[in-house]
Amino acid sequence: MDGIPSTHDGMVSSGRRRFVKKDKSIPIEQLRENILKGSRLDLAKGITLLESLKAADKQAGQQLLLDLLPNTGNSVRIGITGVPGAGKSTFIEAFGLMLAEAGHKVAVLAIDPSSTLSGGSILGDKTRMEELAKHPNAFIRPSPSAGTLGGVHKKSRETMLLCEAAGYDVILIETVGVGQSETMVRGMVDYFMLLVLTGAGDELQGMKKGIMELADGIVVHKADGDNLKLAKKTVREYRQILHFLQPASPGWTSTALPVSSLKKTGLEDVWDTVLTFQQEMEKNGYWEERRQAQTKDWFHSMIQDRLIDSFFAQPGKKEQVAALETALITGEVTVAGAVDQLFQEDQRI
Repeated sequence: MDGIPSTHDGMVSSGRRRFVKKDKSIPIEQLRENILKGSRLDLAKGITLLESLKAADKQAGQQLLLDLLPNTGNSVRIGITGVPGAGKSTFIEAFGLMLAEAGHKVAVLAIDPSSTLSGGSILGDKTRMEELAKHPNAFIRPSPSAGTLGGVHKKSRETMLLCEAAGYDVILIETVGVGQSETMVRGMVDYFMLLVLTGAGDELQGMKKGIMELADGIVVHKADGDNLKLAKKTVREYRQILHFLQPASPGWTSTALPVSSLKKTGLEDVWDTVLTFQQEMEKNGYWEERRQAQTKDWFHSMIQDRLIDSFFAQPGKKEQVAALETALITGEVTVAGAVDQLFQEDQRI
């Protein structure tokens, strides 16, 4: 006997369904207009376009950025770094909420470390800044570091420009924060802030130059409760240290401030310091000079990225690298010798 025809909810099946993927792409012109109007959804789409590895998306992203360039540069760019546990996300949420409530439009670019094994990232900063994420004057974009050194994403500069075009006048860049190597962000912000804790050895670390020379301001975080007295002592110690270091910005004396994100104290002092810094830098011409230098650094950084991509895109180059890796392991060639072999053809040309 024949079987019963397949049915679902009383309807006879018409055979195998074919799902056609809809094209959800938005024309660049429309995306540009929506970003200029302040659409957070379209801003996120624009950033995704910039971060895409597809050739067509890269071209579209660069065209979008070019169209929006006249509307950029009207923000205060603040880089925030610190050791793990310093409370960077907590501080950014409290600081960002204060600014958003005062009428500022705040964009947070949070960089999460990518796994060296799987390449993945948790991207949990938006979840940790739940209140700020809900505010209509705030935009939070978590991005993976994707192997980029310096605690930032290689597209952080371009993302920052898109946020400025969307009307955000305060850009906060939170670095990965895995030690004293988070220095690349210095080359893309106006004001560089270092978050430290009391009783965590930071006082001694601060006496080593390192990242201290790059900081325009130091925030001694979690200055509340039983920790308040020690935090004030730490602030005095940092101010003494900063007095003997070369200024991070000409004509500016870096300072340390106690802040409690829990009690919402000291946040206004931080913002007042940033505004004073901006006034002083604009007065002596260093504000514009630093931004011009940052554009040149960005240019040279992109040249290096393009050279690496072009090198590995050459026919047979990846196979040659793999063969030389084997030769290195077996001791048939030195590292310098292997590199010379890779570039011999280019040198002949």
